[in-house]
Amino acid sequence: MIYLSQLMGNPVFAADGEKIGTVSDLGIATGEVFPRVTSLAFKGPGRTPFMISWRKYVDTYDEKEIHLKVPATEIRFSYLQPDEVLIARDILNKQIVDTRGMRVVRVNDLKLSDTNSTQLRLLGAEVGARGILRSLSPALERTVLRLARAFGKPMPERIIAWSYMDLVERDLSNVKLSVSHKTLDDMHPADIADIIERLDPRLRGQVFAQLDDEQRAGAMAEFDDDAMAAELMGNMDESDASRMLSEMDPDDAAELVSELDYDKAEKLLRLMGVQEQRAIRQLLGYREDTAGRIMTSEFASLPEEKTVADAVALLRGLADDFESVRYLYLTDENNRLSGVVTLNQIIVSSPDTKLNCICTEEVIVASPEDDQEDVAEKIAKYNLLAMPVVADDGHMLGIVTVDDALDVLEEEHAEDLQIAGGAPADDDSSRGGDLVWILRRNAWFFLWIAGAAALAVVLPMVGVDCSSVLLTCAALPVALVVADDSISYVTNFFLQNDPDDDDAPSMLGFTVKSIGIGVVLAAVAVLATLMLDSVVRAGSPEALGAVSTGFTAAAAAILLSFILSPAYLAFLRKRDENNQDVSGFALSMCAMLVALAVFAAIVVSKAVVF
Repeated sequence: MIYLSQLMGNPVFAADGEKIGTVSDLGIATGEVFPRVTSLAFKGPGRTPFMISWRKYVDTYDEKEIHLKVPATEIRFSYLQPDEVLIARDILNKQIVDTRGMRVVRVNDLKLSDTNSTQLRLLGAEVGARGILRSLSPALERTVLRLARAFGKPMPERIIAWSYMDLVERDLSNVKLSVSHKTLDDMHPADIADIIERLDPRLRGQVFAQLDDEQRAGAMAEFDDDAMAAELMGNMDESDASRMLSEMDPDDAAELVSELDYDKAEKLLRLMGVQEQRAIRQLLGYREDTAGRIMTSEFASLPEEKTVADAVALLRGLADDFESVRYLYLTDENNRLSGVVTLNQIIVSSPDTKLNCICTEEVIVASPEDDQEDVAEKIAKYNLLAMPVVADDGHMLGIVTVDDALDVLEEEHAEDLQIAGGAPADDDSSRGGDLVWILRRNAWFFLWIAGAAALAVVLPMVGVDCSSVLLTCAALPVALVVADDSISYVTNFFLQNDPDDDDAPSMLGFTVKSIGIGVVLAAVAVLATLMLDSVVRAGSPEALGAVSTGFTAAAAAILLSFILSPAYLAFLRKRDENNQDVSGFALSMCAMLVALAVFAAIVVSKAVVF
């Protein structure tokens, strides 16, 4: 086995031993399962680029040099064919689609295999860290591998076979796209959406343009980033965008249209059919984050006096793109919801059975103004596949399906994690996630270092020696950690208590409790000062004063952190009412910076006074 990084830059010698250049690239024929290397590109004198046939001219090769069969005077140069690419130029360090793992990755090296003494074939792309290390230095790769094995953490190769690769970008003369439409056809819309979301922004539109209307509609419904989906929609031709919206379920289409500006949305709606336009406009009439906004108006219903045979005829007559049917809903003579029949009951009942004889009359329903999270939780609680949404007079408006409920719960879970200072799990292509997590969880340490450094500069200016500065700053981590904990206390209260719930504690009760906790913790810090007083009394007065000042300042910072807790809670609730995201990490940083400022202000003021 040999790698492209090991061949790049190697000298190329003619048959008579004359050095005629250095390897700059290899050409392959893309139409094969494991493509043959068909061309050798090298740079000759004056860095002039040349290309020759690999099969015709290459005699031997290894990791150090390449030898040709003929003298330099007998070489005839060739050109890249339409079905060929240069792997260093067109694949190395580029994004590719791993169609087996359904993800977008970056190529760090390319693995080659010799099938005989002269023939090379491309096996696949190295997308792991070893490819980066090898490209820097093979010796560095070997050293890191030995260290990894010594620590029990081997670094296996991460090779994606060529048969599972799709080029996202081919940097040819016309910079044309090369995503296999046949491959995309085989993918689930969720996989297509996942791939497009991970592409560079400049490539998303190109890949999206390769899809047909049905694939676009399916992928659009699966995007996690609504703003990105709206951007893709905004860049489409209006007639194409309108046709794609018509292919989407009404609830998904309404969510997407709500992200567009008013003029653009109106143009697209007017281009749609009357029925599809009416369904979307009806959903847009409901407030965001309500059951009415996420329901679909497509559901199967029949009068309660109909039979099982009528139900089967109705189901057989539904269009192929009709919303998936889980239940058949029954209506009375006033067209109000009166019961529900499952598909299982329809299958096992005789054709002449009346539907009202096999239906469930106690139906769990939602109002269109109900909060979408409450509806999703009810669907999960009662193990429903869909929940009907009814008006005040009992008329059925639509259904909220289990897939929409799962989306809502996932969004709420992600928001709760963000507020609580966590983060959703990233895919394995993300880099540095563990390091970022450690830095976020230990931000107090870096603030401690920064604060101590700042005080080490300021306090000597007012006559405090360096040893006293260190003793004073020994209490700073206490203030920072407790400030961080005060935000955890606030966010836990916010997540566990709905202000609209009558049984939830009041803001006044929360405020009193928060101040009480602050007083207790501040008293503990003061008690620590008194205990240290008795221990250090025999030592120098300067040391005692430095320790006392530090813990006094920490006690004040702790008390203020919990006094401000109601303000943080009010801020969280205000942002939640406006449907705006909040970062728990940002809140923690804010609280720790306030504690640091209070600590520093007290320490400096005492130093100036004394």
